[in-house]
Amino acid sequence: MTVDGERCGWCGTDPLYVDYHDHVWGRPVSDDQTLFEKLCLDGQQAGLSWITILRKQASYEAAFDGFDAEKIVRYDQARIESLLQNPGIIRNRLKVESIIRNARGFLAFREQDESFSEFLWGFVGHRPAQNAWPSMADVPVYTPEAEALSKALKKRGFNFVGPTIVYAFMQAVGMVNDHLDGCPMREPCARMAEGLDFPVR
Repeated sequence: MTVDGERCGWCGTDPLYVDYHDHVWGRPVSDDQTLFEKLCLDGQQAGLSWITILRKQASYEAAFDGFDAEKIVRYDQARIESLLQNPGIIRNRLKVESIIRNARGFLAFREQDESFSEFLWGFVGHRPAQNAWPSMADVPVYTPEAEALSKALKKRGFNFVGPTIVYAFMQAVGMVNDHLDGCPMREPCARMAEGLDFPVR
């Protein structure tokens, strides 16, 4: 059980990780572009720790044109080979190509005049799930909602979106509030649910 004022233990004491925990993780996000970027980055962490990707986030943003999907879908083989030589990102061909594939999936929402945010948030009823886990051991690896969203994203053409990655994404963008009971960030994130900028159903 955490004590009053104690952060979730996963962020440790690394200043970058603590800042991410306090100011990013668990805060509801409803902007399509931000959600697309975060989903791509979460896919990059497969087999790695999130802190590894967090330290490379700025390099990813530079390498992938600020995650501008319209530019990314035009990357040719020469651009892919160039990215695979970039020490600022994870130089894994499947992961690099997954961002291009996910950009196509993301643009398909625009082409069909659909909101990516509305699609994602529909899996939690357009309201962040408010949990109160007593310890990190109690937090699930994924949930039925994450599994359903994973399947739906794959059907839409996305990859590196297995249930575990998707649940980590859902936690990060505030679709679920998994700050532990007693964490000082749990209540602020819960209050932010009232300020989502799309109609809550």
